[in-house]
Amino acid sequence: MPSPEHFMARAIQLAERGLYTTDPNPRVGCVIVKNDEIIGEGWHMRAGEGHAEVNAIQAAGHAAEGADCYVTLEPCSHFGRTPPCVDALITAKVKRVFVAMTDPNPVVSGSGITRLRQAGVEVHTDILAAQSEKLNPGFCQRMRIGKPFIRSKLAMSLDGRTAMASGESKWITGPEARADVQKLRARSSAIMTGIGTVLADDPLLNVRPEQSDNTWYPQGQKVRQPLRVVVDSKMRMPENARILQEKRVLLATAQDKKAPNGAESIVLPEDGDIIDLTALMSVLAQREVNELMVEAGGVLNGAMLKARLIDELVIYMAPKIMGDMARGVFHLPGMETMAQNISLNITDMRPIGKDWRITAIPEYNEEF
Repeated sequence: MPSPEHFMARAIQLAERGLYTTDPNPRVGCVIVKNDEIIGEGWHMRAGEGHAEVNAIQAAGHAAEGADCYVTLEPCSHFGRTPPCVDALITAKVKRVFVAMTDPNPVVSGSGITRLRQAGVEVHTDILAAQSEKLNPGFCQRMRIGKPFIRSKLAMSLDGRTAMASGESKWITGPEARADVQKLRARSSAIMTGIGTVLADDPLLNVRPEQSDNTWYPQGQKVRQPLRVVVDSKMRMPENARILQEKRVLLATAQDKKAPNGAESIVLPEDGDIIDLTALMSVLAQREVNELMVEAGGVLNGAMLKARLIDELVIYMAPKIMGDMARGVFHLPGMETMAQNISLNITDMRPIGKDWRITAIPEYNEEF
């Protein structure tokens, strides 16, 4: 007889299909089981469309009556863009509901489970909860502490350099690594850079699945482009910058000036030579930014690290030597002793083409 974990693992697989499309909603999967066989499957595809439970019930049809439901996140109990999922489960007359984790959204947070039990539905919780939470690190963190999950992507040489002294940086890593970055962009609610990177590299910072094998982005789905955020405290954004060709560009600045070419600006207090980054993260959370990807130079990355805002580093390391005069990864003035260093907990390391991708979590030091 298959275990509850077996069916929940399938629900998690289904949820992963929404990795690039559900934002700002969480990625959720659901299976309907009867007589130890899956009779209906569903996942949340896009905000405003059917939730995972509703899609799975529709797939199961009338057979859902008396069946078991396995869902990766507590069913919603409130009206949003769609009706409550608990109502759909109760109407379908499912017998039992297995929930991987409770919803960290305070609007739900246990009320969905309570509603089901009050209707006579048997509910079991905490089944593959850790695996389910990994589906939505940004949504969970935003709901709990009002901050996006912040992932900094870095491309560097073996000697820790990001650009030559001249500013030349194309290309440190190979085409496979650059294609892999498209996946990180696609899952992000927003991509943030500094004005220095805009002036030096003139990037677009958009999602381009066509630059990879394009087998990972859901076929037939329109590419969801993230919000572009530029930290530009002095409002130096050029009117002809390529990033302004994209929709949804936000300039975070300390200057009360009109943003160029239709971009939006938000004025924040300065913190030294840069805006208050912690305040910016609160603003982005209020705008439903779940996962923020940082693609920036050493100054902004260093400031984010010093403010203890980075949750994860994704480092693409190329087998190249760029020399002492080249630019470093982090600008961290004031770090002078070993007691001040920041250790990294490496969670994954694998080859991507000729390069290595290292995923690590900073372990912040009280001394720095």
